[in-house]
Formats: sequence, structure tokens, C-alpha cells
Amino acid sequence: MPSSKSDQRNKRHARLRRKVVGSADRPRLQIQRTLHHIYAFVVDDARGHTLVAASTREKELSAGLESRTTIEAAKRIGETIGRKAKAAGINAVVFDTSGLKYHGRVAALAEAARAAGLEF
Repeated sequence: MPSSKSDQRNKRHARLRRKVVGSADRPRLQIQRTLHHIYAFVVDDARGHTLVAASTREKELSAGLESRTTIEAAKRIGETIGRKAKAAGINAVVFDTSGLKYHGRVAALAEAARAAGLEF
């Protein structure tokens, strides 16, 4: 019996999380994509703390966007998370796609974060 898309994503996420672990030196940049928003978090897994976060739910980030679910919105979140991370003294991260394929909004967010100065 074929697995559902969510089951396949959960399998990819579990496989990825076995390998990708954030530390104080190199925290984990995790993204979450929903039907209505996109979120990005920089997490120190050793302490279990979220160091920096950005999402389209923030009014100043979603202002002027036609839609919060587009590639342009993902680029804006990537730029913002990169800027906030640099301000917090974070230069390098490990990238966690949360089991999502590196395509579309996920890739746009990653490229914008790289352009903002994050290294991964």
C-alpha cells in the first residue's frame, strides 16, 4: 500500500533529524511550511532553545506581500532570518528542511538566507 504524502515527509524528516543536529557553534536552521504561512527558526539543540525566529505571521514582514505563501514571501523570510541570525552572532548553521523537498519556497528561503550572509 502506498504511503501518503505526509507519511513520506515524516519518514524524510526522521531520517534527516538523525543526521542534522544543531549545536551552540553551528545551530540548526529549521523551516516549516504550511498552506498559509512559512516559518524559519534557528535552534540550539544542545540547550533546546530557539535563538532566532521569523515568519509571515509577523505583520511587518507580511506587509506589502500579495500573498504569504509565495516564493517572494519565502525570500523575505530568508533575508530576515539571515539578518537576525547575523545580529545575534550566528554565522554558520545546519539546514533542516523538516522533511520537505528542497524545491520552490524551501529553496528560495535557503538562497535568501545565504545571500544575507548565513553559511550552510
